[in-house]
Amino acid sequence: MAEQRLAVVTGAARGIGRAIVLELLKQGRKVAGLDLNAEQLKELEKAVQEAGFSVITKVVDITKTDVLTKILEELAEEHGGIGILVNNAGITRDRLMIQMDDEDFDKVMAVNLRAAFTATRVAARSMIRNKFGRIINISSVAGVMGQAGSANYAASKAGLIGMTKSIAREVGKKNVTANCIAPGFIMTDMTQVLPDAVKEGALAVIPIKRFGKPEEVAQAVAFLACEQAGYITGQVLCVDGGMAM
Repeated sequence: MAEQRLAVVTGAARGIGRAIVLELLKQGRKVAGLDLNAEQLKELEKAVQEAGFSVITKVVDITKTDVLTKILEELAEEHGGIGILVNNAGITRDRLMIQMDDEDFDKVMAVNLRAAFTATRVAARSMIRNKFGRIINISSVAGVMGQAGSANYAASKAGLIGMTKSIAREVGKKNVTANCIAPGFIMTDMTQVLPDAVKEGALAVIPIKRFGKPEEVAQAVAFLACEQAGYITGQVLCVDGGMAM
């Protein structure tokens, strides 16, 4: 049954990732949440338990390719494959391009793009074998529009879009879809610390005139993960209040 397929969410402990975990659980899914922060994963477990569900959690540095591969292979073996993969983990190292060093660029690419490729490579094997899969990559409007001071972040998120479209062409005949969700200005810990001037500037270009909620991104993920979304692949769904029109 569809609800018995394991869903794996990276960057699961807080913000959008946490909302995705809770939404997929509400849909009756089995969910494994991966994150680097053990303490925040414990908080996720508590929130899930209070909501009446249970979740599998794994503490992992997703930039460690061998470690991530091993954990995902073990999850696939234990649960009959990975049916849904949500590559949500992401970081920023913002600064102007002329001030950005190689470490700032490489670290963001390693977390936001390369780790997503690694996870997809593992999950796709069981999806192809089981003739079902939903690959959902969390990109950003920064990857669609560009963003000053975020050349590394925007490049990683644009890379996710190109990678997703390529993967969609490779695996579609096996009943596996691959799509991107590109959130706009979503109120999370990452965005709340931004200066008021930045928030006001963002609000000015959002037609709906409010910031988004993590739950609104999570509901889009839940739709793309469902059986009824099986004819949607290679697409970028902007959950941004019209920001990137």
